Order: sequence, then C-alpha cells, then structure tokens
Amino acid sequence: MPTHALLVRPALNRVYAESSVALMAAELAVFGTHVLGGRVTGIEPTRIGGVPYLTFDCPDLSDRDADYLANLSSAYALFELRGDLLAPVTLTPLDKFDDDLVTIQKYVGKTNEHFTKLMLNLAVVSSAAGPDMLTRRLRVFDPLCGRGTTLNQALLYGWDTAGIDLDTKDFDAYSTFLQTWLKRKRVKHQADVNRVRRDGKVIARRFTASIGTTKEGYKAGDALSLDYVNADTVESPRFHRAGTFDVLVADAPYGVQHGSRATGGLHRGPIDLVTAAIGGWSGLLRPGGTIALSWNTNVVPREAMVDALTTSDLTPLNDGPYLEFSHRVDQAIVRDIVIARKTA
Repeated sequence: MPTHALLVRPALNRVYAESSVALMAAELAVFGTHVLGGRVTGIEPTRIGGVPYLTFDCPDLSDRDADYLANLSSAYALFELRGDLLAPVTLTPLDKFDDDLVTIQKYVGKTNEHFTKLMLNLAVVSSAAGPDMLTRRLRVFDPLCGRGTTLNQALLYGWDTAGIDLDTKDFDAYSTFLQTWLKRKRVKHQADVNRVRRDGKVIARRFTASIGTTKEGYKAGDALSLDYVNADTVESPRFHRAGTFDVLVADAPYGVQHGSRATGGLHRGPIDLVTAAIGGWSGLLRPGGTIALSWNTNVVPREAMVDALTTSDLTPLNDGPYLEFSHRVDQAIVRDIVIARKTA
C-alpha cells in the first residue's frame, strides 16, 4: 500500500507550531472518514531529514483526493514515499486570492489563521456539504466574527460569507481593512457600509461587499457575497433568513483577555453566550449543516460545552478524532473544538 508524507507548513506562532502536527493528524482522520472513503490509515507524525511530516497510507490516491488534502490547515506539500525518495504529488488548493488576505492583519487577540482554517475545514467536511466543497460555493457564517479572520478564509476559498459582532471598533477596522486590501490588489468589487433600520430606528450598521474572483467573472455578474453586521449575535436571526448557511464557525471569547456579550450584558465566560445564542444560530443552518466552536477549556469544561450544543436539532460529534483537538495556547488558555451537526 502506498505511503504518503505531508510536509507540515511552518507556523510563525511557536506554541501553535508545537501542536500543528497532532492537530493536522486529527484533521486528516476527519477528512479520511468524510471525504476520502475511509481509505486513510496509519496516520503517524514522523521526521524526514529532521523536518516534521505526517505520514499515512491511502490506496489509489486520486487527483480529486489530493485536491481535498491540498486544503488541510497545515499542509505545505505532499509526497509519495518511494524507498528513500520523495515523489511530489500535485496539490491544488481552493484559494482564489493571495494568502495575505488572512495573514497580513496583526492585532492582539487575533485567532491564528492556521487554526481558523482548521475550524472551517472541520465544519465543512463534517457537514452534508463536505463532499461538494471542491465544486460548490458554500455559505459560511461567523456569529462572533471580530476582525474577520473566518470571513477572510471563507473568501479565500471562494465562498460566500457573513458575520456579526457587537464590537464597533472591530467592525470599523475590518471594513477599512478589506476595502483597502481589495483596492490595493485591484480586485473588482463593490463595497458599502449602511445603517439598518427597523420601525424607523437604526438597529445596526451593515458592511456588504460583492467581490469578483476574476475580472471576467465579475463583469458577467459572478461575485462573492460578504455581509458583516455590527450588532449583538443573539440578534442574528433578525438579519439572515433561516436555513441559509452550510456551516457556522466561531472562536468564542476565552474569558481571560476578552469578554463576550449576550442580551446586552458582558460575560467573562463563553457558556452564557452560547446558551443564549444557540437557538438562533442553529436556525440559520441548512439541514445537515454544522457548527464548529472553539473555546478555553480552563473556563468551561468540554462536557459543559457539548451539553450546551446538544439541542433538539443539533448532535455533537463527540468521538474518535473529534476528541483530539485540545491544545495549549498559553499558560491561561487550553483551546478545544466541538463540532455539532444539524439533523437533516
């Protein structure tokens, strides 16, 4: 059986780099189950020439299989092992723009872009839309979008995306950043910030953008949709139709440096926020859609977060590789991910 080796992409964050191999091993196992027909076995971290790799066995690895693997969060290159030689396998990721769309922003509290990509991948591959991720334009929602790392990763993949956040500074910073980036890259687009009114009152601001992946496509009316609402996440159903998103991805406030707002109050931990918002969030998902949520387990134990995501129409995926994503961020934060799928 052919053995393959994934070269791990270097991470600038030293702590995340230490966890990236184990995280990608669990991610690869999820990919193997959901989009590679259960054919991936023998996943092992190893070092070749002193460099970290992830080796695995997979019979009859097709070009389409390689296209899935090209989007793994920390994948840098793929090889087939032939004795002592590494035979390169062509990888064609989904990326439609330069990757500085997700890397150029630097600010305190930013979610690591490799981790953001990991969460988005897990949500998509675990959803009903997973097998179609290479060919269909998905719709992604981040209900705690901050300065837009998840929004940017979804755009990078060529998907429609939307987000909501109560922080006015984050809203302003993101709308300014994206418009500046699009102009600097000479990407065809139209973008506006407008007030949202209900019953004669302003209830939110909304940043919308229509973005072309190519000049020709944009002229023909084919453009990505971005929508960012500056409002409380518990109000999400007021701004989006039910059953319109394939996945929901959120990095919850850790309860250390950041707060989280629910029903107008400030809560130090994420559990109150999730409890208040989960009904509205779930309603926005299509049948078979998934929620991927990360949080600090030093503040909320995994069992409590899993319980919070267990509702009449959400079932957490709480076994196998889904239990292998816990990792240290710093002395005060141990981060984990839980995935829940909406009943079809």
